[in-house]
Amino acid sequence: MTTFDPPVARPFRVLGLQQVAIGGPDKDRLAALWVDILGAARKGTFRSERENVDEDICALGRGANEVEIDLMQPLDPDKKPAVHATPLNHMGLWIDDLPAAVAWMTARGVRFAPGGIRKGAAGHDICFIHPKASDEFPLGGEGVLIELVQAPPEVVAALG
Repeated sequence: MTTFDPPVARPFRVLGLQQVAIGGPDKDRLAALWVDILGAARKGTFRSERENVDEDICALGRGANEVEIDLMQPLDPDKKPAVHATPLNHMGLWIDDLPAAVAWMTARGVRFAPGGIRKGAAGHDICFIHPKASDEFPLGGEGVLIELVQAPPEVVAALG
């Protein structure tokens, strides 16, 4: 029999999955599956020299159940970050209070990637939990980059 620790009081809630980001050398090849076959709808694009990414922002589902599917290729395959080197690049979680979540997690040893809270490709405030822990911050994504995304009021209302 397994015993579980009692729930921890947090100043925020994870409301659900916001996105899955998939990287490859050619986003058109990714779109052949995700858009043409699986039916994801293209909603926008995002290019960033700093983040070395050219991405199509797609979606599956509707309303509060919509999940963003980002199809990413590097602008320069020899530069970092290498958005195509790990096919499942990152996952995003809707957070009801992003600043409170970051402060609470930081105080408990979670390592965040450089850049802090900022506007993401889809226009929401975002930040990333680093895939690797460090001596100073012993909790990381254990190889997975995790994006925390400030949920807009309608998503908080629907999923909260």
